[in-house]
Amino acid sequence: MRLNFIGKWLFFLATLLLSFNLFAKGPAPLGEVRLTELPKEAQHTLALIKQGGPFPYPKDGRVFGNYEKILPKQKRGYYQEFTVKTPGVRNRGARRIVSGGDPTSSGEYYYTDDHYATFRRIRE
Repeated sequence: MRLNFIGKWLFFLATLLLSFNLFAKGPAPLGEVRLTELPKEAQHTLALIKQGGPFPYPKDGRVFGNYEKILPKQKRGYYQEFTVKTPGVRNRGARRIVSGGDPTSSGEYYYTDDHYATFRRIRE
């Protein structure tokens, strides 16, 4: 009887410890993607970013607020966002490239295809 009680108690403690891990706050680690693995539209957008435009969407180049707190924390204005065309979609769609620092030269670029829910750092 006592062993059964101890087993249940240990199970409870293990479950409690695991739940702390599951509900811990903070961003998930960023994945990576090679430039050659991106859709051709994203590769084209990155080329436009590096040459300073022109961009097809009026909102391209605007400040990205990082409200989701997935990207590394920086001062407001550090990140800028650019639309990646999505074939068959009439609006801007969900795909973006976000740059850190000077978009033309920083080398810090992130790709999202789910409207900021996840990001992957672009490796060239």
